[in-house]
Amino acid sequence: MRVPIVHRVPVVHQQARRRRARYARLLWNGAEVLVTLGVVLLLLVVHQLWWTNRQAREGAERKVQALERQWEGEREEGEGSASHGDGEGGGGGGSGAAGGSGGPGAGSRSVPDSASTSASTPRPRWTQAYAILTIPRLGLRVPVAEGISKGNVLNKGYVGHYPGTAQPGRAGNFALAGHRNTHGEPFRYINRLRRGDRIEVETPAAVYTYVVDRTLSQTSSRDGGVIREIPRSMVRPSYGYSDPGYYLTLTTCTPEYTSKYRLVVWGKLGSMRPR
Repeated sequence: MRVPIVHRVPVVHQQARRRRARYARLLWNGAEVLVTLGVVLLLLVVHQLWWTNRQAREGAERKVQALERQWEGEREEGEGSASHGDGEGGGGGGSGAAGGSGGPGAGSRSVPDSASTSASTPRPRWTQAYAILTIPRLGLRVPVAEGISKGNVLNKGYVGHYPGTAQPGRAGNFALAGHRNTHGEPFRYINRLRRGDRIEVETPAAVYTYVVDRTLSQTSSRDGGVIREIPRSMVRPSYGYSDPGYYLTLTTCTPEYTSKYRLVVWGKLGSMRPR
């Protein structure tokens, strides 16, 4: 009787193949996880660096246009009321309008006095957009809102007014904060501002023109001295002022894509023009 010959594969070879198969599956699964993580991170970067900028800029532009329409409507309504009053009041109305159309009340003032600024801007509500900031050198035109809340102000692409600091055109320090990166990044290039550059702040009552005077390229994020009534750095005391005045302060994070330090630009009020 013939015994059939059976070819057996060594057990060692079968185990080696199974180990290689397991390693291959692990590598494949790991590669899939890494690719997925890479795509997610890429989407997050695109969202932060592109989408938030686009969304915030569009929203800020719409708010600027809305403020301009609102002010124009209020001005036309006021002029209509004044004309109606002149028609009924005769000569008395003429004398009342003289101060608004001629003499010292018209044109641009080089240095505003307390009378011209005391009632120029009513106290805004929290997070309310109430002014427009224009920086011609940077091609920037954005709303100014009360407060520096990230969610309700800065992340909308607005510039935020530090509570407790002066309002536009008033004695003291009109201090503002804005993002340097993402969410519209309105202050990304304020490091390019040079002494003598103009910065305009529009309100329903007037247009205030500040002139860039000094720059502090880097200070601590806790340096509250830069936004005081008479601004002076507490970290670098050689930067700042010692006399009362009409100041504008712009602050943002530095270096770019970090929030470790602050970049500060100071300006002084040069003129005001009633609207």
